Amino acid sequence: MPSRSPPTSLKISTTPGSTSPSIRSGRHGSKTSLEDARYSVEEDARDGQGHSRSSYLNERSPLLSPALSSDEDTTRDRDAGSVPPHTHDDSEESKSSLYLILLTISIGGLQIAWTTELSNGTPYLLSLGLSKSLMALVWIAGPISGTLVQPYVGIRSDNCRVSWGKRKPFMLGGAAATIVCLLALAWTRELVHGALGVFGADPQSQGVKVVTIIVAVIFVYVLDFAINTVQAGIRAFIVDCAPTHQQEDANAWASRITGIGSILGYLSGYVNLPEIMPFFGNTQFKDLCVITSLALGSTVVLSCIFIRERDPRLEGPPENKGTGILSFFRQVFVSIRRLPPQIKKVCEVQFFAWMAWFPFLFYITTYIGQLYANPLFEENPNMSEEEIEVVWARATRVGTFSLLIFAITSFAGNILLPFFVAPSFANSRPVVEDNKGTKFSLSCNSILQKLVISSLTLRRAWFIGHLIFAASMVLTFFVRTPVGGTVLIGFVGFSWAMTLWAPFALISAEISKRDAIRRGRLRIQPSSPAASAVLEEGEDQAGIVLGLHNVAIAAPQIVATLVSSAIFRFLQKPRGQPGDESVGWVLRVSAFAALAAAWFTLRVAEERDINANLVGVELGDEERGLVQGRE
Repeated sequence: MPSRSPPTSLKISTTPGSTSPSIRSGRHGSKTSLEDARYSVEEDARDGQGHSRSSYLNERSPLLSPALSSDEDTTRDRDAGSVPPHTHDDSEESKSSLYLILLTISIGGLQIAWTTELSNGTPYLLSLGLSKSLMALVWIAGPISGTLVQPYVGIRSDNCRVSWGKRKPFMLGGAAATIVCLLALAWTRELVHGALGVFGADPQSQGVKVVTIIVAVIFVYVLDFAINTVQAGIRAFIVDCAPTHQQEDANAWASRITGIGSILGYLSGYVNLPEIMPFFGNTQFKDLCVITSLALGSTVVLSCIFIRERDPRLEGPPENKGTGILSFFRQVFVSIRRLPPQIKKVCEVQFFAWMAWFPFLFYITTYIGQLYANPLFEENPNMSEEEIEVVWARATRVGTFSLLIFAITSFAGNILLPFFVAPSFANSRPVVEDNKGTKFSLSCNSILQKLVISSLTLRRAWFIGHLIFAASMVLTFFVRTPVGGTVLIGFVGFSWAMTLWAPFALISAEISKRDAIRRGRLRIQPSSPAASAVLEEGEDQAGIVLGLHNVAIAAPQIVATLVSSAIFRFLQKPRGQPGDESVGWVLRVSAFAALAAAWFTLRVAEERDINANLVGVELGDEERGLVQGRE
């Protein structure tokens, strides 16, 4: 192998009177920190005629649209009519925390919508008279919509060329559809009774009850399709609008806001809303749907108003790959084949992990509620339908309180776990100077660094999370009270925190490094299997890549739904009878899927092992001369 010049590590500073960072500093060994490769570098110099020139090494993720690299490119595109005049691309400028909060706040409203459906959807459908076995088939709407809708929305939004953004139309349209479906679902009884009452139908007749169930199921399916449209748009919106070197910060804020949304959603479900806000509706579910609609609508509008997307017309016309069904599946399969190996392994883990998580998220409220209701049904086995409804209304709030504890522990995990998990990259970061020359460190506080457990990598923490989940599900054999179930669910919150963090962090790290290799910022050993893959694979944008990741999340839920339906078919008891263990057995079976996810997690490569193939960052001869001349 030919010898290489010693790699140069980079420090970023600003000169007085300039806001642009410039290269400073020199060498620190044979390999530079991968963190250095995550920052844009601008080198100012003078040519022989005294004119100023700059050479840029810009960080560009394959999930982000390429920015114009020079004034000539802008002029050429503008002459071609594809770029509006006076266009300035500031996508790689560092953003404030307020910007990142406004960017990710819409995912909080989305999470409140999910918590409403997860915590109260099942009890509501049961109250309409739907059996547990059929209810499991109803919830297959979520996995189906996630498998089909998100990749489709991803492709369509990638090809969208609306001047005000490629993601916003899908966010706003999906949010509007979600709000309509939520309100229609909450008032299904009134809508059906009113419509059939015109023809003199008795609201208490069996036919009206069946029609009510059918209409509610239709609204559930449409609701899931609408929610997945919003989610696909928001996830891609975050990736597109956050600078490359702040992608981890944006994902961190997204997970925190997701945790806050979960807490608010479950807290709203626990409180007796009809007593507090009777003007929203006379039932808990009606009030929840109104609150959820307000939260989702306001947060999506906030993000769309204050966050500006890059004009997608700058990217030129989209590739004409067709819009038919066959074309859609062809694009999906092509994108699946060229996913990097590390991302494929993460998707394998997600397949089994979500086979375990889906029953938990949808049925845990019913499980805790059953623990609460069983003693009451044993004391009075001859309750009327009205008394049974009262018991289950209280039981649902008890189950929602357990999910509130789950959300709190998960949020605590999102805040605390990053301090203990060893970072995947070296902590040494560029030293930045402000215009006054005051230095401040971008590395973690020295006290927080002491909390890091060097052997606890992100992959190992994710592995432990799967084991905690599996053990907790097995322990349901011994739980007989709502308090015991709540404690168990609280422990599962830490596993959920890892599920919200680890896969997205691993995928983002892989994408960022491979992009740096393509642009020459990092060099990989030619003998490495990843070398040819980097050169051969195409570059998909955020929409389709995140859509494929969601396929790995949604597809196994179909399997979990079918298994749950079979268990309910054989083990469920009539509503109001004590000793129904059907939900408990669904949770226990999910432990096997969690163990499979743990095993596949061990196959995911450690970042430090992947980094062994990286030779380092090398500047070209011209840039290296500029750096040395400035030292």
